[in-house]
Amino acid sequence: MSHSYVSGLFHVAFSTKERRAMIAPALKERLFPYMGGIARENGIKALAIGGTEDHVHMLISLPSTMAIAKAVQLVKAGSAKWVHEEFREHTGFAWQEGYAAFSVSVSHVEPLKNYIAEQVEHHKKRTFAEEFLALLEKHGIEYDQRYVWG
Repeated sequence: MSHSYVSGLFHVAFSTKERRAMIAPALKERLFPYMGGIARENGIKALAIGGTEDHVHMLISLPSTMAIAKAVQLVKAGSAKWVHEEFREHTGFAWQEGYAAFSVSVSHVEPLKNYIAEQVEHHKKRTFAEEFLALLEKHGIEYDQRYVWG
């Protein structure tokens, strides 16, 4: 075979530092597209980005040469820097240090896009903390609750 073919789909979730409600509607409408631009500039396809005032979900497709840790680092660092430059009133804005990333089957792309698009509605019933722990459990990821939030 002369070419490599890879399907590297990931659902990534991370929160603002200390899960503070820092992503106001005016910021959100510019932040999520900006994050998509960072992804695009680095060869990452952002298929969906959404969230609420304290966290973000992304559905991304990675190039075969990029590790998920690098992709998340690029998006988080670039977007935090941009927030500080463009929104001076958000001087305390920061992302949490960690993240969760789950591999995604191509058959789950559309339902996951819908899930990400409906985050505001979804979180009227469930907090991000509850959602995050449920995602870890669903994917069989072991964790110690004392260390999940830093």
